[in-house]
Amino acid sequence: IILTVAYLYTSPGNNTGSRDGKIGVVVTVGPQEEFVKRVGGDLVNVTVMVPPGADPHTYEPLPNQMKQVQEAQIYFQVGSDVEFELSWMDKLTSINPQMKWVNTSTGIQLIPNTAESEEGSDPHVWVSPRNAKVMVENIYQNLTLADPENKDYYTKNRDEYLNELDELDKNITQRLSGKNNTKIMVYHPAWAYFCKDYNLQQISIQQDGKEPTPQALASLVDTARRENIKVIFVSPEFSTSNAKVIANEIDGKVVVVDPLSKDYLKNMQKVAEAFVVT
Repeated sequence: IILTVAYLYTSPGNNTGSRDGKIGVVVTVGPQEEFVKRVGGDLVNVTVMVPPGADPHTYEPLPNQMKQVQEAQIYFQVGSDVEFELSWMDKLTSINPQMKWVNTSTGIQLIPNTAESEEGSDPHVWVSPRNAKVMVENIYQNLTLADPENKDYYTKNRDEYLNELDELDKNITQRLSGKNNTKIMVYHPAWAYFCKDYNLQQISIQQDGKEPTPQALASLVDTARRENIKVIFVSPEFSTSNAKVIANEIDGKVVVVDPLSKDYLKNMQKVAEAFVVT
């Protein structure tokens, strides 16, 4: 993987980012919090805009989150057409014009967003551990720009975490290499980057960001039977009703997999284990 540096695209300001001397950082989704904390360690304060269980497509930040944005020095955006960022970037910039915006997806080959109603790219880049490595490198480069005196500290932390991401990638590759059924059925199509890396194909219940019609549900049941699919995967932020309908028809089960978990390493191992048994 070629790791490419993301460049800051607002000019540096005088904002210290935090009263305790730490760098005030804002991120969009939970997995980014682990990325930033593992690199920044004790020298960063991190605010997550879209909390666990919330939908990045529709979430609106709370007043206390907006206050954190006012005091932040850097916003590490996902940068892959996440709807929250598209909707709120101008507003967040207006309340803190000195805050630097860093696109952590710089260097990642984005997948077209063909499975949802939004145009642009598939936003869920972080579900690929290989993409996570690129995001971590972009975070590292910009933390060292903001705080060059502590570059050695950030470098040590980055190297340790990148090694763990390498191990995660190897483990997932091994776990899924012998999988007979390469198709998985999901409610929300959040796993395209994961599937691309590990030779899987996701079949989405949700189409164009909408609930399936009765005819589409019947077709999905037929597909699940034909492909011998016995597990329907759902995300915590979405309804499970249609997934349960399909599972009942195929004598299968519904399993929750969370693309937004803050505990990235452990969660991705859990996701891989779940996909193995489909």
